[in-house]
Amino acid sequence: MRCTVVGGGAWGTAIADRLARNGLATILWARETDVVDAVNSRHENPRFLPTIALAPNLVASGDMAAALHGAQLVVYAAPSHVLRTVVASCAQHIAPGAVLSVATKGIERETLALMTDVVGEAAPGHAVVAVSGPSFAAEVAQGQPTAVVAACAHHEAAKLVQSAMSAAAFRVYTSDDVVGVELGGALKNVMAVATGILDGLGLGFNPRAALMTRGLAEMTRLGVALGAKSDTFAGLAGLGDLVLTCTGALSRNRAVGVAIGQGQSLEEALAGKDSVAEGVLNTQSAKALADKVGVEMPIVDATHRILFDGWSPRDAVAELMARELRPERD
Repeated sequence: MRCTVVGGGAWGTAIADRLARNGLATILWARETDVVDAVNSRHENPRFLPTIALAPNLVASGDMAAALHGAQLVVYAAPSHVLRTVVASCAQHIAPGAVLSVATKGIERETLALMTDVVGEAAPGHAVVAVSGPSFAAEVAQGQPTAVVAACAHHEAAKLVQSAMSAAAFRVYTSDDVVGVELGGALKNVMAVATGILDGLGLGFNPRAALMTRGLAEMTRLGVALGAKSDTFAGLAGLGDLVLTCTGALSRNRAVGVAIGQGQSLEEALAGKDSVAEGVLNTQSAKALADKVGVEMPIVDATHRILFDGWSPRDAVAELMARELRPERD
């Protein structure tokens, strides 16, 4: 099977490497010429995955039309805010019958659409599979044991992605709950920013555990309101990804939160970084989506006020703790 991965960042590169190591003819499309050159000449991506040796049979290209030619599986790993533009730019070059997969985690800010909907609208006529779960790109590329979920209403499309990506150290489960899997992947980034803020303030493990637990309740509440299954949020794409992103030292979203908790502005926390911290964008989208459907998400609201309204993190913590007492379960 011929595969194309669109997006030469850390996650796109790790997925392309996994597919190539599984013996599939794989092309990685990257916008950055230095990434293309490094992958083809040295089998590495020093910009986004430094020190990691990539599969020698992995090929990179800066020509998307050529990269897409004849691909039976196309995996999109571009940042959420440019995904629609990237997909639409070469949708006419996608082979008939190709399965599309999206590994981007997010909610489109302008439309509040999930990433599978963005891909489906920009390249109609194809099954679209969401891939999400607790998976730092560097650890996947290093061969660390990892488990993720491939979600699609079309079971055969989800199974194709499962078969293509699965390996001894990379286990892929299938699901039909696309909304739950996608929302879990997007909303956990917001909670990771919030957790990082707590850590930046120098607070302890008790507040971190409380925020993650109540954050999961918020994620589930919004997901169920939008048609997701509550059980999905107890799985890899929900709780699993939440734990990883809120506690892992490799989390970009948590790192941005730590910087803000330590007194930096949002602009200062984001300055000089090649990789996108999706949690910042997702905070805006999550708040707008929750407001639209009338779901209460106090942690999301507080994080939004800290990031975009200049609210003091310590005041935010105090206000969350002073909310009206209530039962734990809705």
